[in-house]
Amino acid sequence: MALAEQRIICGVNAVASALDSGLRIHTLVCAGGRKNPRIQKLVDVMQQQGIAMKEVERSALTQMCGTEKHQGVAAYTDPLKRKDLAQLLSETVPGERFFLLLDEVTDPHNFGALIRSAAAAGCQGVIYTRDRSCRITPVVEKAAAGTLNSVALCQVTNLSRAIAELKHQGVWVYGLALEGAASLYATDLSGDVALVAGSEGRGIRPGVLKACDGAVKIPMPGRVESLNVSVATGVALFEVVRRRP
Repeated sequence: MALAEQRIICGVNAVASALDSGLRIHTLVCAGGRKNPRIQKLVDVMQQQGIAMKEVERSALTQMCGTEKHQGVAAYTDPLKRKDLAQLLSETVPGERFFLLLDEVTDPHNFGALIRSAAAAGCQGVIYTRDRSCRITPVVEKAAAGTLNSVALCQVTNLSRAIAELKHQGVWVYGLALEGAASLYATDLSGDVALVAGSEGRGIRPGVLKACDGAVKIPMPGRVESLNVSVATGVALFEVVRRRP
């Protein structure tokens, strides 16, 4: 059963991508005194399609979006649909499955960037917990740059149980870690694969990491101990892409 929530998209690229993807837009909201020709183009296209437009003060738009980085435009759209794990597995082909799991990632910029990287790498689903994970907010929408419609989002109650089900279905699950992990580049990443990324502070919880088939790390010969979670995960996702036929 698909889940949904109220959705606000902000930023020129995100709104334009939503329009291009065929997502139904109910109302376009613009800050007064706009001079950006790209926004005017959006306004013209949406007016031609009969989409309602509302003009507000920039401060009101900031409050609506929860960020000042809205570029003077936002849109109310159809609610975001999610899938449960059983549905996600039933709609993907064994031998071609590729998922990203997020363990309590709470920063909206990282959360959106992770979804964007997963979509770019061809992941069929991003799986994350209902509790202690970032909500889909306008900030997440903007960081994801219009890719929330390009990859299935799946919420689960217990990530360890989700990992167990993925393994039961023949998916190899690897946690991204720093200590006690094998090199990402020396690990077999062929076949059905899922990567698990942890929170910004403590990484993957021990119980979740224990549930994985193994832990992998990115060798870093430079004088840097760790990377931002969205950067590290992007490197790992595209290493999987490089290995796939």
